[in-house]
Amino acid sequence: MSWLRDVFNTDKPIIAMCHLRAMPGDPGYDRNGGMKAIIEAGRHDLLALQEGGVDAVMFSNEFSRPYMTRVETVTVAAMARVISELLPDIQIPFGVNVLWDARASLDLAVAVGAKFVREIFTGAYASDFGIWNTNCGATVRHQHAIGAEDVRLLFNIYPEAAGYLSERSLRDIAATTVFNTLPDGICVSGITAGAETDTRLLEEVKKAVPGTPVFANTGVTLENLETQLSVADGAIVGTYFKYDGIITNSVDVQRVKDFMAAVHAFRG
Repeated sequence: MSWLRDVFNTDKPIIAMCHLRAMPGDPGYDRNGGMKAIIEAGRHDLLALQEGGVDAVMFSNEFSRPYMTRVETVTVAAMARVISELLPDIQIPFGVNVLWDARASLDLAVAVGAKFVREIFTGAYASDFGIWNTNCGATVRHQHAIGAEDVRLLFNIYPEAAGYLSERSLRDIAATTVFNTLPDGICVSGITAGAETDTRLLEEVKKAVPGTPVFANTGVTLENLETQLSVADGAIVGTYFKYDGIITNSVDVQRVKDFMAAVHAFRG
């Protein structure tokens, strides 16, 4: 567990999502605004999250829907451009998440100096994107080949919009994932971004992997944070920080401040 404090300088860290707008090549890309619009929207959200007091930030291509399990080269290149433009403004630890391509996330992390990535590293799924397979051994070897050994790996073990092809309990999945693949952390999710993570599932996973940090990956709010953080070792928060709690809106700094005030009170 000690790496959490080494990276985030606190216990029970709150990692805020900085959702980047659709990239070139994505169906939702704003050709008129271009890369400048993506950068400025990202800067607005980053500064609001930092002013609100979050412990870390994670950049993702949230609006690259429909997602790909092997992204186009332009997606990684564009994200690297955006994050590089924002580097002078980043004052807290940051990570990256290229949806849903684990190798691409590691490539981006090396390029921009990210401290952690969140991805689907293990499992085979029936998903909204078709049959989805992974190869953790090859991905982790790629991590070492590109010099990303110090990048912490957060494993989303039961991704939104997907189900394991085999009949296995989440508790068993967590236990064998930790034994076989040595993740730095485990993320437990609801069914979509913004959907509350079932606290009972968090409890099952924590019991199965007591020595591995477990994050509530979706749906943490001001109303449920005490319940969620009483079990989880940290949380990843995106949708709640937006105006009116709507994922497509920009970040509302007051919502962030109110949330983090409650987090500090919970930490004592």
